[in-house]
Amino acid sequence: MTGTDSHVRIFDTSLRDGEQAPGFSMTPDAKLRVARALAALRVDVIEAGFAGASPGEAEAIRAIARQIEGPVIASLARARRSDIDAALAAIAPASRRRVHVFLGTSPIHREHKLGMTRQQVLSEIRANVAYARERCDDVEFSAEDAIRTERDFLVEALAAAAAEGATTLNVPDTVGYATPDEIEALFRYLLGAVPHAAGTIFSAHCHDDLGMAVANSLAAVKGGARQVECALNGIGERAGNCALEDLVMALKTRADAFGVTTAIDTPQLMNASRALAQATNTPPPRNKAIVGANAFAHESGIHQHGILQNRETYEIMKPEDIGLATDGIVLGKHSGRHALAARARALGYALDGEKLDALFTAFKAVADEVGTVDTARLLALLGAQESGRPPRLWRLSKVDIRAPVSATAQPVARVELDHGERGKVTDVAAAAGELDAAFLAVSHIIGIPARVEHLEMQYLAADPTDPGDDGQGAKVLVEIAIEAGGERFAGRARARDIVPGCVSAFVDALSNAEAVRALGAAGQARAA
Repeated sequence: MTGTDSHVRIFDTSLRDGEQAPGFSMTPDAKLRVARALAALRVDVIEAGFAGASPGEAEAIRAIARQIEGPVIASLARARRSDIDAALAAIAPASRRRVHVFLGTSPIHREHKLGMTRQQVLSEIRANVAYARERCDDVEFSAEDAIRTERDFLVEALAAAAAEGATTLNVPDTVGYATPDEIEALFRYLLGAVPHAAGTIFSAHCHDDLGMAVANSLAAVKGGARQVECALNGIGERAGNCALEDLVMALKTRADAFGVTTAIDTPQLMNASRALAQATNTPPPRNKAIVGANAFAHESGIHQHGILQNRETYEIMKPEDIGLATDGIVLGKHSGRHALAARARALGYALDGEKLDALFTAFKAVADEVGTVDTARLLALLGAQESGRPPRLWRLSKVDIRAPVSATAQPVARVELDHGERGKVTDVAAAAGELDAAFLAVSHIIGIPARVEHLEMQYLAADPTDPGDDGQGAKVLVEIAIEAGGERFAGRARARDIVPGCVSAFVDALSNAEAVRALGAAGQARAA
């Protein structure tokens, strides 16, 4: 089946290899939420964890096995009976289950980690794969550090596992050492050299230590691999694993080059990426391929002009293909007149000539100051141009937090916002957390309930030659995403302190929601 089969199975290891990396630990509930997102994504296999690691890990796997339908649920196990028994018990509730047995095969692993000879390694593979296969119909064997294993011995190890009933043979580049040419050649060689039953799947598992995990995984597919082990957002040990979204979209976008398909429902990619980011409190970098904030964003005027004429001028994929609803145009200091006029037109303002020139001048001044000109700011500029009055936006004047006076009390926030027309408006609110209380007060003032989906802070250190009066002079940049009325809105702010920065970013995002809501109401009024 491997090599001639056109279906590539996606084995997701975000909850096992991904979680093992420092900074990506997840609670059992968080793992279950990610597993649900993976099931909606239609991955073929979810490696839910390593049951032998701890009782808590085993219970988390068992919860996923009980509640998740669709994908095969797998647990990793060392080549020892106690690990295999733990894996079998954890995945028992699943309707489709797999035991994933691994053992190091390279000379450095045999000598320094295992203290075994070649024959001892082969004996352990035979005994433990056979033990697992007697108790589970679906057994995967991984030759850990396969890439640095002698070819003749790698063939022996994989053949031993296949002879004992392993249905998937995984060839990991455990330390991210290989190059694409080497990986493709190795898989072509193994497919011919390893005796295996019909239907046996050869699998790749590539790490990103040299930045080639995705390229190596794609090369493995070209070489005949029909399962790829990968992780959402590319998380994993050290530099990470092959990023699931990169691999899947490469196979889809360049179907002409690879000639294979996956079962992945690609419009679910963004939801799955966000689920993992929320579970680990670690969003992907802005410039991350496919799911990064900049992946479909265009600020350069030249690029924006091309995108407005035809998206294919600067995009090889549609954002809708990964579940992202966006026109991709980010208005900032690099934007040109075409993008500004197009966004104004979408907001109901047809501008040209002197009016467009005047708006463009005002827009550039704001963009130089704040970076990104969002919907609320642009509507304020457009309104100011029509009325001849300065832009009127909500702005944070003051935020005071009162600490709880008892163990059962909640923090209280007093927030004062300033608006060009309404003046200063104050509200007081209590909630479980200080920021929650401040956000609630802002929602009361603006009149729109909202829920924070994501908040990211970046510490901006001052120039060491100009540290400021306090010896620091640093600022914090806050970016926030909120959900209001079933829609997602973004906000950002730069401040000297964390709490005012977070509240200002929330005000910015909620102002966008207010602007969009007002725009919709105006459109309905005109239609009536």
